[in-house]
Amino acid sequence: MPTVNMLEAKTNLSKLVDQVERGQVEEVVLARNGKPVARIVRLAEPARAPRRLGLLEGLYPPMSLEDFDSSNEEIRRLFEDGDL
Repeated sequence: MPTVNMLEAKTNLSKLVDQVERGQVEEVVLARNGKPVARIVRLAEPARAPRRLGLLEGLYPPMSLEDFDSSNEEIRRLFEDGDL
């Protein structure tokens, strides 16, 4: 855990943050007149919300597999004939 004075921290802030980010040091202590006043530490990864299935449920009318597949032949024909 290195301790750096404010002038050095201002000059090398990007390098110090990079060291913490890469895990080369756990934290960097910033000092003013030799007294520790702050720390630079890596933030914990934010918790991600779990994916919700069925988010659009109820927004569209129900459709059977046969209804869903009913336009397949028409789509195939459009691609083959080049009528897009």
